[in-house]
Amino acid sequence: MLSQLVQGLWMSLAIFGLTLLGSLPLGVPVALARLSTFWPLAWIARIYISIMRGTPLMLQLFAVYFGPYYVFGIELNPNSKFYAVIVAFILNYAAYFAEIYRSGIQAVPHGQWEAADVLGYSRAQTMTRIVLPQMFKAVLPSVGNEVIALVKDTSLAFSIGLLEMFSVAKSLAASQANLLPFLLAAALYWVVNFVVEIVLAHLEKRYAYYHA
Repeated sequence: MLSQLVQGLWMSLAIFGLTLLGSLPLGVPVALARLSTFWPLAWIARIYISIMRGTPLMLQLFAVYFGPYYVFGIELNPNSKFYAVIVAFILNYAAYFAEIYRSGIQAVPHGQWEAADVLGYSRAQTMTRIVLPQMFKAVLPSVGNEVIALVKDTSLAFSIGLLEMFSVAKSLAASQANLLPFLLAAALYWVVNFVVEIVLAHLEKRYAYYHA
């Protein structure tokens, strides 16, 4: 039983890792587009964020998985479920990270923009060398909350039939008529989140402005 759950855990970790790899950097250009003075770009980013945050992730999974078949006639294959999960998760979490980044960028005092302009920095240099480093430090706790939520949200992949840990636990519980698989799965989710919390706490301490 435990070995089967661990196999499912590897799939959950793959979803977790690839989602972070795609959504953390994608959130930056989305946040910058949201803050753009070019209003069509800002509104496109705003609508995208609104849709991603305003609709259930499970429905987004269905849309990404079934959409290509019903809209474009693209045949589904054995890898379609995994690809759909990764794409849907990245698009969803990038929207959340974009809003977190936006709040961090706006929290940087405007005087620093003015000082950089006086020193001859371009807007791009000011953003990359002054604003973004401060933003990343400021938003680490909020980003950490989303990362922890992502660990648990990987269980939604079961909705389109991808065999991650929750799907395995559900099958084992049904076949054995007991709750032990769910309890073991809950314990494994907690262990993963505990490790994530340790890593996040280390990062927050490392990048804190002041050290005791």
